[in-house]
Amino acid sequence: MTEMITSVCSYDYPRRLAELHSTTLQERHNRQDLITVYKMSNGKRDCRDYVSVFVCNTWQLVKHFATETSDLAGLEWSPDGRVLGVWDSLLEYNLLLYSVDGRCIATFKAYEYALGIKSVCWSPSSQFLAIGSFDEKVRILNHITWKTVVEHSHPSVMDSAGVVVYKEVEQKPQMSHAELPGRLPMFSVQSKYEVHEDLPVQIPVIKPDPDKANPKIGISLLAFSSDNKYLATKNDNMPNALWLWDVQRLCQTVLLLQVGNVKCAEWSPVKSQLAVCTGNNKLYLWSPAGCVSVEVPAEASFQVHKIRWHPEGNVILLTGREQMCLCFLEENS
Repeated sequence: MTEMITSVCSYDYPRRLAELHSTTLQERHNRQDLITVYKMSNGKRDCRDYVSVFVCNTWQLVKHFATETSDLAGLEWSPDGRVLGVWDSLLEYNLLLYSVDGRCIATFKAYEYALGIKSVCWSPSSQFLAIGSFDEKVRILNHITWKTVVEHSHPSVMDSAGVVVYKEVEQKPQMSHAELPGRLPMFSVQSKYEVHEDLPVQIPVIKPDPDKANPKIGISLLAFSSDNKYLATKNDNMPNALWLWDVQRLCQTVLLLQVGNVKCAEWSPVKSQLAVCTGNNKLYLWSPAGCVSVEVPAEASFQVHKIRWHPEGNVILLTGREQMCLCFLEENS
């Protein structure tokens, strides 16, 4: 039996609605469902950015307010649904924090006259807000004063003895005289991690092209672990490196150096386990116990570009350009 649509809710002048909406789901906090949509006002008004807050079960408008932004580029609710983070375009470092009723709680500007914010991520506990920027730094704000707790840099030379450096090393099998180059095994290149103990460690750096838009520089990836213990970051002009920070000790703890460029990194929803892919036929897993490289048992043409964990943390969806694969993890893996 087909259900009839009994009511329709609409709003005017949505701004890139498919990309720039933010929803807080009910299972993540005890508040009602909320959705925000920011938009430009029409030509009869002052051409400012506006945010509309709706209750999802009734689609009633809770609040409609203007933001102090020049060109609003993104927004995201805190996991507890109490604070909305709003930030400006990359041309200006400007982050604002609003309550549900539209009050501006705090503003944060790290610097001026340079490319600004590139990525923003809340910690699962809502206690920290990580901001990645084009100056290759991550700044962590606390939820009480909204001031900087720590500032993490991403230097090209790692010389800290307290950081464990895992370096991926490829191993090509030796060919016998009977084997022809065109008849190699399907997965001819294997890899493993080696702990790099010789300091300092030089991290490969790619110089960005100043003539191209959106330069490959700055922090594009920010991800907190589900238990709030770790933060993973990636600096775009060091695409082979993945940085892991200890949130409690406010310092770096691990550096992963991959052979290929890091395409995606996502934490397990139930524990401190990070899954990484670099666009090849391998899945990389890190946990406090160590790091491992796993070959995907699929056709040689299958290359992993995206990763998505099952909510229970026992299955990983590996996505390629035209194929997908499910990776089932054993309980003690």
